Amino acid sequence: MFKGSLVALITPMHPDGSFDEDAYARFIEWQIEQGTQGIVPVGTTGESPTLTHAEHRRAVEIAVRAARQRVPVIAGAGSNSTAEAVDLARHASEVGADGVMVVTPYYNKPSQEGLFRHYTAVADAANVPLIIYNIPSRSVIDMSVETMARLAQHKNIVGVKDATANLTRPLHTRRACGAGFVQLSGEDHTVLSFLAAGGDGCISVTANIAPKLCADMHAAWHAGNIDEAIAIQDQLVPLHDAMFCESSPGPVKFGASLLGFTAPHVRLPLAPISAAAEARVRTAMTDLGLIG
Repeated sequence: MFKGSLVALITPMHPDGSFDEDAYARFIEWQIEQGTQGIVPVGTTGESPTLTHAEHRRAVEIAVRAARQRVPVIAGAGSNSTAEAVDLARHASEVGADGVMVVTPYYNKPSQEGLFRHYTAVADAANVPLIIYNIPSRSVIDMSVETMARLAQHKNIVGVKDATANLTRPLHTRRACGAGFVQLSGEDHTVLSFLAAGGDGCISVTANIAPKLCADMHAAWHAGNIDEAIAIQDQLVPLHDAMFCESSPGPVKFGASLLGFTAPHVRLPLAPISAAAEARVRTAMTDLGLIG
């Protein structure tokens, strides 16, 4: 169920920084029309750390309603408090999400045993498939392959979003966790290499801005049209670069504003991107024909 081009959704906002629910629903509809195969609300790109709990829950509810079971919804449910992650996962399950994505607990720096117990507690409480989100660059800790293999024995833990950018990792994960354990890349630049190493898809930042190109690249790869997939990848590289030229999701929110889906607002402590970054995003989108 979780494969191909999935999008790590932005959370559209009004110029005053309040959640723009109508734009959010429109954006999800556009994503599905463009070929996106799954949506992931309230993750890192969705600014989950600065959303209120009420906004977080509302974003999941709107995503489920807007998707209308046409594509799976994997709701962000991560926290550095196990009790809070359990609560968010239960809510996502109750409102109809198809899965939850739970980031490795940041700041606390738990041991591997702490990680094992944290995910076990959330998976025990959730009634839906759980995707581990391993992103050491943001959460400081890195879940080991050995810990992931232990967790893969849990009936509700079905895969990983791997944002390590370590292309040996999917090889070891596949050997340790089995071919049925879903591996989704969390790093746009290395998607095809990740797929070649045994991955199943990508939860993408860039897909917010270029959903059709991202979806077409995955479709070409899975159809065996490798040259076509590589050609699309080559086209996307400057856009990937632009999306991460400053702290994400600043550049992608600006890009989405150029498409008319949101104000470029990001919540503090994130700051508006610089004029140079704006120019870089605008140029990359223009060169791809995404804007005039």
